[in-house]
Amino acid sequence: MSKLSQPKRRPAKMPKDWVEPFFAALSEGVPEPQTELHFVNTFTLVVAVALSAQATDKGVNLATRPLFAKVDTPQKMVALGEDKLREAIKTIGLFRNKAKNVIKLSQMILDDFGGEVPRAREDLEKLPGVGRKTANVVLNVAYGEPTIAVDTHIFRVSNRTRLAPGKDPLQVELALEKAVPDAYKLHAHHWLILHGRYVCKARKPECGKCAVYKFCLFPEKAPLVEEA
Repeated sequence: MSKLSQPKRRPAKMPKDWVEPFFAALSEGVPEPQTELHFVNTFTLVVAVALSAQATDKGVNLATRPLFAKVDTPQKMVALGEDKLREAIKTIGLFRNKAKNVIKLSQMILDDFGGEVPRAREDLEKLPGVGRKTANVVLNVAYGEPTIAVDTHIFRVSNRTRLAPGKDPLQVELALEKAVPDAYKLHAHHWLILHGRYVCKARKPECGKCAVYKFCLFPEKAPLVEEA
């Protein structure tokens, strides 16, 4: 940190010259981060992300691994039907409404997009159960676009560290788009999700193993052992 600017007071936002080394530090541990959701193609990715709302990736994967082994196209999903899909995903929170949406989005993909998952954000967001976050994940993971999907982990990390503070997910997303260097944008949301999920946890962040501790502006972060 000695070569970086040192603010005299805790700033409202992370200094610009801290951002590149912040992401460089995150990338050292996981150079090529991947989504932890199980999927076998773009269609199953859409379904998996839609099912992951208010649920854990681990919980979703337990249901979707056997499902996607047999049902991996919108045609097969529609043929499966809402009742059988509901039974297959009943361990996932809000499974009844999610099953309804998955059947509807599958039918829309068939009727409106020739059986292929659309690539345009506005078309993705037309699909039942697909919002901006899901669309961003699909654009990033399936199509390699440098979009940033703000979930609860990214929202927390961005505000705690002051990397990209915001009052809601859209504010944080737009702030991240401005703050993240181009070289890191493709994988930015995966690095932040993994950091929030395994290190910068909601109730008790594990500051002792934080790779970006020295860049973090969270006033309540735990002191490192060597600083005690």
